Amino acid sequence: MSKRKLLFGSATIDYTLQHSERRTLGITVTPEMEVIVNAPVDAEIHKIELKLVKRAPWILRNLSYFLSFHPKTPKRKFISGETHLYLGRQYLLNVIIGQDESVKLKGKHLLVIAKNSSNVKNLLEGWYLSQAKSKIPSIALPLIENFKKYKVEPKSIEFRSMPKRWGSCTAKGKIILNPELIKAPKGSIEYVVTHELCHLIHHDHTQKFFDLQAKEMKDWERWKLKLESLLA
Repeated sequence: MSKRKLLFGSATIDYTLQHSERRTLGITVTPEMEVIVNAPVDAEIHKIELKLVKRAPWILRNLSYFLSFHPKTPKRKFISGETHLYLGRQYLLNVIIGQDESVKLKGKHLLVIAKNSSNVKNLLEGWYLSQAKSKIPSIALPLIENFKKYKVEPKSIEFRSMPKRWGSCTAKGKIILNPELIKAPKGSIEYVVTHELCHLIHHDHTQKFFDLQAKEMKDWERWKLKLESLLA
């Protein structure tokens, strides 16, 4: 058994190679996001890697799928002293009970005025949604303009709560984004938008898709990892 790496476009696939008395090569992606390659005892490494390259899009899709089920940020109680993210920065939640309900940033604090403590969660989620609708389209606009050189443009950008995805692109060219993205740094938001814009050209995660994504955003992996480390 050995740990190895495979480069596929700008992505790196870590996998465990093990040999056994079998006739064919098998590839497994586990829910723990481990890639296990079972090969015949006499299999040559270059032939194993050729097979892996062919299956790389499938491997990456499954890794992405299982990632969506990993533990999320610890459940919030929406009480003073908690930290909450906004555009990649941590803010201390400060809850004040009062009649004029509102949410606003004040220095390093996220100030929520609520009639009672049970309203804080809804007020904060509503504020995040309004911020997403206000800020993210302006971040996306230069990227959309850039992709017009490929003669593509999204029909619209909409926001929808998606517990398992950051974004999606419909067959009719509508991009749907998770409003939770407003908690991420600008670079991570740009990565998700770029990813979905690439789907306007290449609908599946083929090598051409990854080549285009790397061309349009050379450091996409950095911002993808940042997104997953902060919010996944």
